[in-house]
Amino acid sequence: MSVVAPLAPWLARARDELLRQRGHAWLLHGPSGLGQYELGLALAAAWLCEQPTPHGACGHCPSCHAIAVRTHADLAVLMPEVDMLELGWPLGEKAQADIDDKKRKPSREIRVEAMRDAVGFAQRTSARGRGKVVLVYPAERMNAVTANALLKTLEEPAGDVRFVLASEAAWQLLPTIRSRCLGYALAWPAPDEARTWLEAQGIAAGEAEALLRAAGGRPDAALRLARNGPAPQAWRLLPKALLRGEAAALAGQAPSAAIEALQKLCHDLMAVRAGAAPRFFDLQDLPPAPPAAPLARWWQSLARAARTAEHPFNAGLMTEFLVSEAQAALNSARAARPRP
Repeated sequence: MSVVAPLAPWLARARDELLRQRGHAWLLHGPSGLGQYELGLALAAAWLCEQPTPHGACGHCPSCHAIAVRTHADLAVLMPEVDMLELGWPLGEKAQADIDDKKRKPSREIRVEAMRDAVGFAQRTSARGRGKVVLVYPAERMNAVTANALLKTLEEPAGDVRFVLASEAAWQLLPTIRSRCLGYALAWPAPDEARTWLEAQGIAAGEAEALLRAAGGRPDAALRLARNGPAPQAWRLLPKALLRGEAAALAGQAPSAAIEALQKLCHDLMAVRAGAAPRFFDLQDLPPAPPAAPLARWWQSLARAARTAEHPFNAGLMTEFLVSEAQAALNSARAARPRP
């Protein structure tokens, strides 16, 4: 049985195309939810595999097994610590000890100490003789100090080391980082292909389309919504529930998830106000679009809330505030109507 997770068809095509090309540093970029991390890891597995095929890693050799259990000596994975923990990658001993001792919380940026360790890793001899790989995801989470620590090694790598930077916001990277990488833009899958893939992951046929819409057409994001987000029917009812000020509409969601849902609703109402089609909701599920000014104020308030969503606020009180603010913005459409 293969230990390599199968890729979505659009990612498998990208992997095969990239494996036919040469280059020591790739920048995989595109909107979130298209599978940059999965593609980056698949490339690393193929480069390090002891029996590689034109279609990636064999999935059976010791190298593939070592990647599957997160212990490969020739693979360095750089992520924010919160993502490392979520995806099962081990932290360095000191970082893990600091977090266990509650000296600090897991970082949401790629720490410069981790990057310096990766630079040292790149300069060492390969343990398995297949070269080394450094995977950075999401690459835009490198701050300026961390990115600058990578620059020299990225430009003049020592020995047989390859880099794959996977990004969901490549424009946030330093121009000097982008210029040292070969860029590869991930293509959007066709809607039918994305729906078929979601159904293959166990999503009911009737729900796949609604989940794709809620995720803005991003298949990976749609799958995460299916596992962690509101049910499709609850998503469709959300706008009008917020119009009535029903806090239960966001009950049970983390503040960050609630804010993201409200940002999607605000985005669609701004699109409708401008004469464009909504992206995340069906037009028939939306209330009348409020005037531009209240929508702009609501958008700015949500952006401020997103920056502090992980602070230890009382989640219930924050949800009530978010719903109250949403209700006020949505009902401003009625308030703006002239009386007969």
